[in-house]
Amino acid sequence: MNEIIGSHDVVLVTLDTLRYDVAVALAAAGRTPELARRFTWEKRHAPGSFTYASHLAMLGGFLPTPAAPGPHPREFAAAFPGSATTSPSTWTYDAPDLPSGLRAAGYRTACVGGVGFFNGLTALGSVIPSMFDEAHWEPGFGVTAPAGIDAQVARVGEIVAKADRPLFLLLNVATLHQPNHFYLEGASGDTLETHAAALEYADARLGELFAALRRPSYVIVCSDHGTAYGEDGHVGHRIGHEAVWTVPYGEFVIE
Repeated sequence: MNEIIGSHDVVLVTLDTLRYDVAVALAAAGRTPELARRFTWEKRHAPGSFTYASHLAMLGGFLPTPAAPGPHPREFAAAFPGSATTSPSTWTYDAPDLPSGLRAAGYRTACVGGVGFFNGLTALGSVIPSMFDEAHWEPGFGVTAPAGIDAQVARVGEIVAKADRPLFLLLNVATLHQPNHFYLEGASGDTLETHAAALEYADARLGELFAALRRPSYVIVCSDHGTAYGEDGHVGHRIGHEAVWTVPYGEFVIE
């Protein structure tokens, strides 16, 4: 990462609520070609069980952890004594969060939000956006907007086009989050099948997103947490269930 920072734009795409099992199954079935042509999903554990907690952790340098036994050196880390996951390959910064650290390294920081924790309409919904030089959210990006990712990708294009220095961009995609039944014709409620249809819809737009990014860009695509659709009686997230803690993760460089 010490070779990446300063020479590449850094882009973090969080596919909010995406389940690992659904992501892997769709990749194997050829239903997510834009993602599959760039990387193979890794099985990881989320740093939090819901959006707010997980994003605060990731923006503190704690990306989803590989599911295999560690230790696993981190890509980014705030400098502090005794860290067992900081190695010579880790880019360290003397700041409380990653956006601040990258800003000190000369980056412009931008956030395009999706779910309510990014809406800037309340004190809680302003915490994450306030970390960035510019933050974008509107109802058309949110969980009830079926074409939200289309509008978000268009906004990313505008941000990238005017960037005059290295860029750190966070894109939180709400497409997978409940409600998602409108992505499957005839569905009246949210299910694993509608969750899968939502991922298929998002994948078709991610090619346009990746094409809009500058070269070179270091891109991370991951879920912040999964969600339950009736497993062991659970529905939703913010619970300690395997369907919630296990998330897909991928990274690649656009040269």
